[in-house]
Amino acid sequence: MDAMIERQAPGEACAIVIFGSTGDLARRKLLPALFALERGRRLDEKSVLVGFSRTETTSEALRARMREAATEACRPAAFDAAAWDRFARDLHAVPGEYTDPASYARLKAELDRLDRTAGIPGNRLFYLAVPPDAVPEILRRLGDAGLVPRHTGRVPRAWTRVIFEKPFGHDLASALALNDEVSQVLTEDQVYRIDHYLGKETVQNIIVFRFGNGIFEPLWNHKYVDHVQITVAESIGIGSRGRFYEEAGALRDIVQNHLLQLLALVAMEPPVALDADTIRDEKVKVFRAIRPVPCEEVGQCMVRGQYAAGTVDGQPVPGYRGEPGVAPDSVMETYVALKLLIDNWRWGGVPFYLRTGKRLAAHSTEIVIRFTRIPHLLFRGLSEEQQRPNELVLHLQPDEGITLSFGAKAPGPDLAIRPVTMDFSYAKSFGVESTPAYERLLLDAIRGDASLFIRADGVRATWSVVQPVLDAWRDEKTPIPGYPAGSWGPPEADALLARDGRRWRNPA
Repeated sequence: MDAMIERQAPGEACAIVIFGSTGDLARRKLLPALFALERGRRLDEKSVLVGFSRTETTSEALRARMREAATEACRPAAFDAAAWDRFARDLHAVPGEYTDPASYARLKAELDRLDRTAGIPGNRLFYLAVPPDAVPEILRRLGDAGLVPRHTGRVPRAWTRVIFEKPFGHDLASALALNDEVSQVLTEDQVYRIDHYLGKETVQNIIVFRFGNGIFEPLWNHKYVDHVQITVAESIGIGSRGRFYEEAGALRDIVQNHLLQLLALVAMEPPVALDADTIRDEKVKVFRAIRPVPCEEVGQCMVRGQYAAGTVDGQPVPGYRGEPGVAPDSVMETYVALKLLIDNWRWGGVPFYLRTGKRLAAHSTEIVIRFTRIPHLLFRGLSEEQQRPNELVLHLQPDEGITLSFGAKAPGPDLAIRPVTMDFSYAKSFGVESTPAYERLLLDAIRGDASLFIRADGVRATWSVVQPVLDAWRDEKTPIPGYPAGSWGPPEADALLARDGRRWRNPA
């Protein structure tokens, strides 16, 4: 996994083609990330960027739009005019329709021209920043136009890679169908399924933390770990994404991808090497070891909820059914909590509790490793609260870092134990901000490192985990539990852990 060890080498010269270059994702994430890579001299000086969009535009208009996006993303003093001039020289626009063969012919002609004039050896990275239903059509058209030649077993003269965003299907059947359509045009090593969560510094640090330190890995098993909690909490609502969320919901939007990917990094076995396929092999083994949940037992280990009106940051906010684009009688979940068991030697009997929700009390993503209690309460005069178990917390956002809690004697003549923490913060320890996820992932794709991208069998395995839940909820007749905006979710989620004698750790 070279990209996790050394990030300074620039990627090879290539043409980066963004489909949907005038869209929101390109403006907010991709264009600022590419400019940051240029500013840091991470892009080869011969590389070019081509925007393909249905919105009629010119190269000059694209440059103006991108400069505005780059300026917004940078602090005013951090905007590098010289870097922008280098970057702007290599920006080009090709307007066209996703279904029009002539548009792809124009794109191919422009890329061939740029290969000749810029000295690019034919390397091409396509980023499909488009709605999910447009992906199969674009792939077919790219193949028909000869823009994504398949590998033939011989070492190719140049490489072609395609990045596309989740969702990778909306259930198991559609995910399998999408994988099949992708494989008709591309070989698996040309496919880069992106999940921006995997580009976060602390997510990557899970592997270094576990396998680069001799003191934690011996404890990382059922003998010493009581349970694991993974929380992805958002204080915001769905905003203008009502139509999308009515089709997706929290289970599809967060659990099937982000949460299960985090679970795999926590639970995977040590890889024998740090290359992409070896790491992804270990993650898929975790997914396959998750105990299937029969439809009739979903209610015992899964909770869903939907936010109602409430108060967030002192401001009143509407409930989910009052949001634009949402049906007034919607039963779509905005909150999910679930308990999963991993049936393997390392994790037998250790529950993994996962939860995610909109309009919760705080914006926070964290992984909690709760260790087992000491086998004998030596300090009998003290309460259990004073002798609470040790806890390791990996903070992913908003502030990235790691906290380890343990008991220590409080000062004074009496014996009293107080919990204390050792805190590690990326910002404080290294004096720099974490590299944004899209910056990191784009550079990885240019360099051909797929370690942080999702493989086809991983998509299939994660959908297999959640499909029984989708089936059970489809036939569910009971009302969906509500929870007030600004809370930590429905009380049924607390009961899920209370039945096991445990409780959630709510981020501060």
